Amino acid sequence: MERINSTLLTEFILTGIPYPPQLRTFLFGFFFLIYILTQLGNLLILITVCIDPQLHARPMYIFLGVLSVIDMGISSIIVPRLMMNFTLGLKPIPFGGCVAQLYFYHFLGSTQCFVYTLMAYDRYLAICRPLRYPVLMNAKLSALLVAGAWVAGSMHGALQAILTFRLPYCGPNQVDYFFCDIPAVLRLACADTTVNELVTFVDIGVVVASCFSLILLSYIQILQAILRIRTADGRRRAFSTCGAHVTMVTVYYVPCAFIYLRPETNSPLDGAAALFPTAITPFLNPLIYTLRNQEVKLALKRMIGGPGTKSEV
Repeated sequence: MERINSTLLTEFILTGIPYPPQLRTFLFGFFFLIYILTQLGNLLILITVCIDPQLHARPMYIFLGVLSVIDMGISSIIVPRLMMNFTLGLKPIPFGGCVAQLYFYHFLGSTQCFVYTLMAYDRYLAICRPLRYPVLMNAKLSALLVAGAWVAGSMHGALQAILTFRLPYCGPNQVDYFFCDIPAVLRLACADTTVNELVTFVDIGVVVASCFSLILLSYIQILQAILRIRTADGRRRAFSTCGAHVTMVTVYYVPCAFIYLRPETNSPLDGAAALFPTAITPFLNPLIYTLRNQEVKLALKRMIGGPGTKSEV
């Protein structure tokens, strides 16, 4: 009977994030601006990597181009729906739309974790194994690694979506969140969610913990290698290359761990934390990689006809 009743639920209502009514117009405009700048900034990075001859064949910037595609995708999945929260009236999302949003968010989010890990490994090889770097990491291998990250991310997203929506949903249909995510949707299930919560914790925990541990180990080795560099200019270039990546990994992983790797509490801070991986990080990525990465800045200058110098690994 639960299965029959669950078919009656054909849509969800996203309650969004709480806000003072007098800030409705401001918040709509703010997130609209964030969305436009996110798309333009990441598109600029992607175009720069694709057309600059000194970047598009280098693994680090292949990964950066993929990261830009992921950021544009996550932003497009979440932010327009978030903006609808700041318009009048209820804006339901179809059941299938909720399934798709959850799948693509976890597909792209886990792929982003894998790409961050590949970027850390690439920097480890470039700084700690510079003589063997061209052999250990080349454009062909990086493309295969990226393909593997996409496949693994797709499998992760499919697993989470199937487990979440195999349960019956027979009402109510108000999701106390600004997008369809696992913890918020599971609260509406008309069945026991213990297995789902355990699998979600283990699956996401393994992805986050393994990726973060590999990144941490890579940067411990990188830091030791940088401190052995004798010239201040060499240390500055190495820190410039790695600093942007460390910053974005921190901004991305800390909120994700806060949301998924703790006991279920339905805290109002969940929504604020979720804004970082869904809206803030995609917006900041092109800014940080442009401002902190000298090679990207030189490539942008070359692209617009300004002077540039040949970069080094």
